[in-house]
Amino acid sequence: MDHSVHTSGWKAFWDRGGWWRAVLLAALYMACYLGGGLVVGAVGGDQIVAEDIFRTPQSVFFGLTLPLIIGSAVLAAFVFSVGWFKPLFAPQPVKGSWWMWAAPFFLVAAIVLRFLGINYGSYQASVVVVTLLTGLLVGFAEEILTRGIVVKMLRDSGKSEWVVMVLSSLVFALLHSANALSGMPIFTVLVTVGFTFGFGICMYLTMRVTGNLIWPIILHALYDPTLFLSTGGIDQAAAGPQSPLVSLAAPANMIYILIAVIALIVVRGRAKREPLAVPAMS
Repeated sequence: MDHSVHTSGWKAFWDRGGWWRAVLLAALYMACYLGGGLVVGAVGGDQIVAEDIFRTPQSVFFGLTLPLIIGSAVLAAFVFSVGWFKPLFAPQPVKGSWWMWAAPFFLVAAIVLRFLGINYGSYQASVVVVTLLTGLLVGFAEEILTRGIVVKMLRDSGKSEWVVMVLSSLVFALLHSANALSGMPIFTVLVTVGFTFGFGICMYLTMRVTGNLIWPIILHALYDPTLFLSTGGIDQAAAGPQSPLVSLAAPANMIYILIAVIALIVVRGRAKREPLAVPAMS
């Protein structure tokens, strides 16, 4: 009886891992996400309030939620097709160091301060609910892709954890360069890319020290909506008066960058590679 593992050519291709496959997949995801956004804009664009996307629940749903539903469905279908759900959510193969706890600590601190400092009276209750639910999709899609799929593919190709951390965070940061397509000023886009690179490193550290991908997904799912609602926009500074609690959370951005710089200096290690499945000979 043949006990060889039967592997499709599709799965075998992605199982080889490597940085260029990771970048290719990220590019394909962005094409699906942006393409889905164009379709949504054509169908429900009149529901989106461009100057204030958080004015109505319909604006949030068509402007943010529905494109993320499409992107999340594409990623979930891919992960299912290659059988990676179990390995992606398995315990981390490389343990984290004690200092890495700084990343989730300051992430949680900023989330709590912003959550308590949001001016809920300036939003419809349904806008808050839809935005918080949208955060779940942000956390799932961006973390599954960058801290899940990309990290796995880089580790499968034998890359060191420093390279895994840097390249996965770079892919995460470059995803946000797509904001330029919506008319965001180039300087703001560059600042956003720089910040998200540091933020991505903190998410990588969170995954390492907590031992599972689920925790960066949860923190990311809470971080983005509380940031959006506390500032009144996406990837922008708050305009006008704001709660002292929100102001207290503002330095968190620089703290993330500092943690990222430390990580770039001290992160070491390499995950143990799993043997590739070999297609059975007929």
